[in-house]
Amino acid sequence: QVQLVESGGGLVQAGGSLRLSCAASGRTFSSSAMGWFRQARGKEREFVAAVSWSGTRTYYADSVKGRFTISRDTAKNTLYLQMNSLKPEDTAVYYCAADSKPTTYTKSSSYYTPDIYDYWGQGTQVTVSS
Repeated sequence: QVQLVESGGGLVQAGGSLRLSCAASGRTFSSSAMGWFRQARGKEREFVAAVSWSGTRTYYADSVKGRFTISRDTAKNTLYLQMNSLKPEDTAVYYCAADSKPTTYTKSSSYYTPDIYDYWGQGTQVTVSS
């Protein structure tokens, strides 16, 4: 059974940092695109960051560019999201997602949509106080 388990969320003051982890089990995702999405209360789920299956390309939402960094450790089958300079508007449940196929998407916008991701974690709460 494939599982994605997020961890690392919590309460932090504005300007602080958190590092989210997403541990995958049940299959390897070393050749799959993976990403982070978030959903604030009362809002729709939105794209945060993604990494291509090769690991050579990363993508970020404009709202987090320059503050968040996505990375992966293929040996540990784990995805990370380093979040710096956190703002109250970053408060949300953060979800890890993975594509089941080693696909290179010609359009970068493909990584921004939930449609390409077949597996999802349960989410981890991030709360940023002002």
